Amino acid sequence: MEVTLLGTGAPAGLPRPDCPCAACATALGPDARAATALLVDGALLLDLTPGAAFAAARAGHSLGGVRQVLLSHPHDGPPVEVPAGLPHPVRVPDGRELALLTGHRVRAVATDAGGTGYAVTGPDGQRLLYLPPGGAPAGLETATADSYHMVLADVVGRPDALARLRAVGSVGPTTDVIAVHLDHDVPPGGEVRRRLAAAGARAVPDGTTLVVGAYEEVPDVPRRTLVLGGARSGKSVEAERRLESFPDVLYVATGGTRGGDTEWAARVAAHRERRPGSWRTSETTDLVPVLAQDGPPVLIDCLSLWLTDVMDEVGAWDDAEWAGGGEKSLRERVRELTEAVRRTRRTVVAVSNEVGSGIVPATASGRRYRDELGRLNAAFASECEQVLLIVAGQAVVLRG
Repeated sequence: MEVTLLGTGAPAGLPRPDCPCAACATALGPDARAATALLVDGALLLDLTPGAAFAAARAGHSLGGVRQVLLSHPHDGPPVEVPAGLPHPVRVPDGRELALLTGHRVRAVATDAGGTGYAVTGPDGQRLLYLPPGGAPAGLETATADSYHMVLADVVGRPDALARLRAVGSVGPTTDVIAVHLDHDVPPGGEVRRRLAAAGARAVPDGTTLVVGAYEEVPDVPRRTLVLGGARSGKSVEAERRLESFPDVLYVATGGTRGGDTEWAARVAAHRERRPGSWRTSETTDLVPVLAQDGPPVLIDCLSLWLTDVMDEVGAWDDAEWAGGGEKSLRERVRELTEAVRRTRRTVVAVSNEVGSGIVPATASGRRYRDELGRLNAAFASECEQVLLIVAGQAVVLRG
């Protein structure tokens, strides 16, 4: 089964007409995208968009053999002209199945955003799932027997849709996940590719033809990632974003609670509200056992608070205790942590502060903490496949 992507953008396209934003200004060449529409084996058209016939011609195809046109979502813009000879577009009620004379079978999939998804099985048995913009499957509660060979979805706008599909086995390790309905939420080019790769997905230019079920190199999700950044740089948001397309994430909060500190409580509450409801939270600084266990992906936020706790335990703030064995004890604890990172089989995303570029602390204990955090970050980073530095909300890839 072959799928030609006549467009891969949001319903308004990318760049959006008359939009002055930076993402639209840089959406040029292969990063310019028409509204998403799929041509399956030249016989089935999923979503009729303006200029579909011209898009097909540019891709070396014709709409002359189309036997069914299905719509996945309401069209809010001006009326789209139906090319001569093309069947009238319809939207199939949820759960209804169609059998085409070409041997394709189509099942309408209910979604939570007012649109309709379509599960298509080709004559050769290959299976794909196409979801509408902003939509995730509704009612997925039990595991499925087989994964789809290809999923085309709004990965950037609804990463939780991918998490739901992974949770029930509809997306497996070899599923080719293609991001469509791409909008100006993320700058095109390298930034959108980086975010998609972190979700195990990819984007392709308009006009690309893909063979469903053919082996494609699925983007490798880095198994260990360190996200560095200064205060309010966006490092925690970046770390959370990297795992929001995966179910059953364990969020390890090393900060704990501080009785009576309302400002700290507000910070903790803001973090909790951002997390998907399926994530579990563990408030602990005992990271080595967490990393030693098998289990779902883990997000550690953050190493700088872990270091504060360990320095408290070893008496690092007192010069005499530091010289009398505290420094040696701290080095041993850092070594144990980095060895646990090296051995872990879990997917790990860890957050840490980058404090060495600012004002030199006025106290000896402050300078000691700054130095030890720099050493910890360097040791942890050496065990990670990917290291990011977040500056003003922008991710700079240092490794990976």
